[in-house]
Amino acid sequence: QVQLLESGEGLVQPGGSLTLSCEASGRGFRSPIMGWFRQAPGKEREFVAAADWRCSSTYYSDSVKGRFSISKDDFKNAIYLHANSLKPEDTAVYYCAAGNTRYADHAHEYDYWGQGTQVTVSS
Repeated sequence: QVQLLESGEGLVQPGGSLTLSCEASGRGFRSPIMGWFRQAPGKEREFVAAADWRCSSTYYSDSVKGRFSISKDDFKNAIYLHANSLKPEDTAVYYCAAGNTRYADHAHEYDYWGQGTQVTVSS
């Protein structure tokens, strides 16, 4: 059974940094897209960033562009979200996702989801 295992949750001060990890496990994992979404209290789930193995491309939402970056490990089927210059509005539960999507920012197209990782940005 395919599972997405997340790690890296934490509390960080504004302007600080942290890295989230997501590793896929299970036979038959073939998803070419792995990405991150987040959901803050009282808000809807929103796209954060994603990596496309098919074209070796990365994508970022306007809200995190220039502050967050993605790296990936093809052998481990893993994706990492490097969050820098964090702001209080980045506080949310971050979810790793994987699938065969047409658009990286379309949550409904993803096949697998992680359990969520809490990121809190506060003084």
